[in-house]
Amino acid sequence: MTPPFDDAAHRGIPAQGAATVSSEWRRLFAASASATPGSSIGLALGVELRQRVRRDGSAWSPVRIETATARGLHRDGTDVLVGLRPLERGARDDAWIKGETSWDEVRRATNRYDPAQARWFTELHSIGRDLRTYGTFSDVAEWLTLDDITSSLLWPHLEKGARLGIPIVAAKRHQSVELVGEASVSVRVSRSRGALIVAPVVEIGRERADAATVRPIGGNGVYRFEVTGARIRIDLAPAPVPDAVRALLTAAAPVAVPAEDAAEFIEEHLAPLSRHVAVRAPGIEIPSPDRPTLVVAVRFSPSHRLEYTHAWRYRGREDAPFNAPASTDRDPEAEAAIRGRVEEAWREESPVEWAPSAVLTGLDAAEFASRVLPRLDALDGVVVEVTGERPRYRELTGDPRIEVTTVESADPDWFDLGVVVTIDGRRIPFGKLFIALSRGRRKLLLSDGAYFSLSHPSLKRLRDLIEEAGELDEWETGPRLSRYQTTLWADFEDLADQSEPAVSWRAIAEGLRDAEGVPEAPLPRGLRAELRPYQRAGYDWLAFLWQHKLGGILADDMGLGKTLQLLALIAHTRDAGETRPFLVVAPTSVVSTWRTEAARFTPDLRVTVLDGTRGGQGRRTDAPPVARAAASADVVVTSYPRLRLDETAFTSVEWAGLVLDEAQFVKNRATMTHQAVAALRADVVYAVTGTPLENSLSELWSLLALAAPGLFPSARRFREEYIGPIEQGKVPENQEGGEFRARRLARLRRRIRPLVLRRTKQHVASDLPPKQEQSVTVELGPAHRALYDTVLQRERQKVLGLLDDLDRNRFIVFRSLTLLRMLSLAPELIDPEYAHIEPGKLTALFEQLDEVLAEGHRALVFSQFTSFLGLVAERLEERGIRHAYLDGSTRDRDSAIASFRGGEAPVFLISLKAGGFGLTLTEADYVFMLDPWWNPAAEAQAVDRAHRIGQERPVNVYRLIAAGTIEEKVMALQQRKARLFQAVMDDDALFGRALSADDIRGLFEAD
Repeated sequence: MTPPFDDAAHRGIPAQGAATVSSEWRRLFAASASATPGSSIGLALGVELRQRVRRDGSAWSPVRIETATARGLHRDGTDVLVGLRPLERGARDDAWIKGETSWDEVRRATNRYDPAQARWFTELHSIGRDLRTYGTFSDVAEWLTLDDITSSLLWPHLEKGARLGIPIVAAKRHQSVELVGEASVSVRVSRSRGALIVAPVVEIGRERADAATVRPIGGNGVYRFEVTGARIRIDLAPAPVPDAVRALLTAAAPVAVPAEDAAEFIEEHLAPLSRHVAVRAPGIEIPSPDRPTLVVAVRFSPSHRLEYTHAWRYRGREDAPFNAPASTDRDPEAEAAIRGRVEEAWREESPVEWAPSAVLTGLDAAEFASRVLPRLDALDGVVVEVTGERPRYRELTGDPRIEVTTVESADPDWFDLGVVVTIDGRRIPFGKLFIALSRGRRKLLLSDGAYFSLSHPSLKRLRDLIEEAGELDEWETGPRLSRYQTTLWADFEDLADQSEPAVSWRAIAEGLRDAEGVPEAPLPRGLRAELRPYQRAGYDWLAFLWQHKLGGILADDMGLGKTLQLLALIAHTRDAGETRPFLVVAPTSVVSTWRTEAARFTPDLRVTVLDGTRGGQGRRTDAPPVARAAASADVVVTSYPRLRLDETAFTSVEWAGLVLDEAQFVKNRATMTHQAVAALRADVVYAVTGTPLENSLSELWSLLALAAPGLFPSARRFREEYIGPIEQGKVPENQEGGEFRARRLARLRRRIRPLVLRRTKQHVASDLPPKQEQSVTVELGPAHRALYDTVLQRERQKVLGLLDDLDRNRFIVFRSLTLLRMLSLAPELIDPEYAHIEPGKLTALFEQLDEVLAEGHRALVFSQFTSFLGLVAERLEERGIRHAYLDGSTRDRDSAIASFRGGEAPVFLISLKAGGFGLTLTEADYVFMLDPWWNPAAEAQAVDRAHRIGQERPVNVYRLIAAGTIEEKVMALQQRKARLFQAVMDDDALFGRALSADDIRGLFEAD
C-alpha cells in the first residue's frame, strides 16, 4: 500500500511542529475565505463639474474652486473643470456617497472594496497622478482633474470600468453625467469685414454642440456642460484634439484675426492646422500643408565605397537630422509613414541592416546602389542626392549557363577540363568565380560593377565537383579530369547546360533543317523477307536517320519485328558502302536470337557473337578478341555484361553504329552499364525497346542522352522543365497546374517526335487475335488474414518511421514491402512454420488451370517470386501435370522453351524478369499473373509472349489479386504509371505517322 503523503516530512518540518503549521494554514485560509464577493463594497466613479471663482469678483482675490451650479455659472462665468473621485454605495441601493472612501483608501491594501474595482481606481489614479490638481490641500487627495489627463489610456480604462460594473455617476444630485461613444472636432474660418473669424466646431454623439460649453480633455477628448433650469448635464466623449483646437476650446469664444494678419495666419498656422484637423473655410484658399521630404545624400568614392546620410527637409527651412526630435512645425505622422516605407524597402532589397547613416564598401555598396537606391528614389516623399562618380552597378539574375568541354592533353591519361559560366550573356572570369565559391562567399562582385548570387544550386554543385576533380593547388594550369573518372564527367554534363557531345549533335542535326519528310529508301539486295507496311515505314525512318548520322529510339510494341527492321538497315548501309561494323548489345538471353534472325533474313551479313567474357577464373577464354571480331564482321553481337566487363576493348573500336536491344537495360544513367555504352565510339545509336518509359521520364531522358545527346543536353533542366510539371505537378505560382502540365506534355511529345518511332500491335496488325484481361480477387483464409494483418501493423510502424530519409533507408523499406508481397502469396514463403496455412492463390489458380488444361489449352504462369513458382511446380507434380520452368538461374533455356513449344509440357512457369523479353510463345492462349508488379510495362511484356503476331487464338489473361493486401496498392500504382506511359508514348497518330517538315523543325525548338 502506498503510504499517505507526509507534507511536513516532505518540507523538512519536524513532526512536533505539525500543530503550529495547522494553525498557520487555518489563519491564512480564514483570511482568504473572509474576502468573499458578498462581503466587499462596490464603487462608482463620481464626476462633478466645478468652477473657479474669485471672492468679491476681484482679480486680486484668491481662486476658490467649488461645485458648479446653474446660478453660479450665470453669475461667475464659465471657468470650469471636471473633478473625479471614488464613491461608495450608500444605505439606499440607488445612492452613491462619499462615505469613508477616497483615492488613498482605494489604494490601501486592506480596504473594504471589491478587489478588481479597487485595482481599477488605483490604475486610474496612476494615469492622472502626475497631473496638476486644484483646490486646497485637502483637495489633492480628494479629486483628480479630468481636464488635464492627456494619456491615451483614459478612454479604454473607462470602458474597462463599465465591464467591471463601475458606473459613472454625478457626485451632486443637481448634476448628471453620460459617457458618449464618439465626438469630432473641426475648425470653421469665415470672413467678417476683412478679418478672419476662427471658431471650433464640435459634434458629440453626431449632435452639434455649442462650442462655448465644450472644453478639451487633454488632447484625447472633450466634455460638454449644458444648463437646463437648475440642472447641469455633463457629456464625456473621446476625440482627437490638436493643440491649436485645444486653445480655441479653452478660449470659449471665436478668435478674430485682423485683416492685416490674415495672410500670415493662413500660411503659418491654418495650413499646418489642416494637417491635423478638418478645416472648413469657404472662399479661403488654404495652401497644402508643407509635407516632409526625406533626403538621402549619397557620396560615391573609388574602390566601390560609398557614404550615405538621411535628413528631413521642409520648405523654407534648414534640413533636420534624421533622428532629431519632432517639433510642432514638423509632421510626425508623415515622417513616420515615410520612414516605414524606407525601412520596408531596405529590408526587402538589402542584406545590410538599416541605419540612418553608414559607410558601405564592396558588395554591400553595389547592392545598396543597384537595389536599395532605385527603390528609395521611387518612393513618395524621398529624394536621392548623389555626389561623386556613380558606378554602373547591376545584378545578374539569370540562371548560370555552364558549358563543359574536354580537350586532349599531352598526358594520355588525362583530359583538360574547360568550364565556361555565362550569366545574362556575361562571361564570368572563372578564376574569380572559383575563389569566391571555395571561400564560401554568398555573392561575387566583378570589376565592372556586375554582381550575382553564388547560392544557385548549379554553382554550389560546380564547386563540389571541382573539388572532387583536383586539389586547389593544382588549378594554376586549369582543372583536369582523369579519363577513368567517367562518373565525375557525367556529373559535370548533368550540371552543364551545354556539353561538347551536345554541341556536336546539334551541328549534325542542322542537316535536317531543309528536310520535308522521310523519303522511301531502296530495299537492301540481301534482304530475304517481305516487310509489312509498318515495317517498311520503320526501315525508311531508320535509313533517313542514318543518312543524317542521327540516332533514335525504335519503340515498337512487342512482336512487330524491330530486329528485322534493324537488320534491314544494317544491310542497307552495306549497300551504301559502309565497311565499319555495327555493334549490337543485347541481354544475354537474346544474343543468340540476333544470330538466328540474321541468318534467316539477311544471310549475307557476317555476324560474330561475343557471348563470353575474357580472362578470369571460371570465365570463357575462347571468345575472339573484340578488335579481331570487328575487323571481320558486319555485325558484332554482345551482351550487356560482356560490354561492361570488357569496356576498354569495345571502346577501342570505331563502330559504324550501335544498336541497344532491350534498351531498358540502360535506362539508369548512374549504372556502370549505361556509362560503358556512353563511352563507345559510334556514329549513331539506336535504342530498341518496347518500353522506353517504365517508371519515370528520367528513363526516357537516359535513352535520349545516348541516342540524341543534344536534344535534351541537361538532365537538370529536363527535370525542371518536364519531370517536375508532368510527373510531380510542380508548376510556377502564376500558372494553372492542369493547363501548364498539358502544355509541357505536348511540348515534350513534339520535341521527341522526330527521333522516336512507336507503333502498337492493335493499330498495325489487323490479324492479331483479341485479348481478354481480367483481375480475379482472391480472399485470404481466416488464418492467412490474421497473420497478414499482424505482420502489416508491425511493418507499417517500422516503415513510416523511415520514410523521412528514404534514400538512406531504402533497402529496409523495400525489404518490408517485399515481405508483405510474399505474405500476400503464401505464408510459408516468409517462414516454413506457416506451411500448414493454405495459400488462397494456389486454390484459385488451380480452379482455373485444371479447367483450362482439361479443354486442351496451354498456359503461361508468371510470378516475381521463384519460391512461389516452386510451390506451383509441386502442386503440378502432385497432379501429374508436366511443366516447363524458366527463371534467371535456368541454364538450358532453349530446352525449357522447346519442351513447351513441342507440347510436352502444357504449362510454362516463368519468372517475370526472365520472361520479359526474347520469347515468342504463341502456343499459349492463357496467361496467369500470380502477383502484380509495380511496373505495368513489365507485365505487358510478359503477356506479349503469347499475344503477338502469329497467335491465332484469343488470349485470356488472369491477374490474381489478394484482397485487402499490398497487392491492391500495387495495382493502383500500376494504373498511375500506365497513365504516364500512355500520355507520353502511346499515340499512334503522333509517333506512328510519317515525319513532316514541322516535326523535324521541332528538333530545334529552344527549351
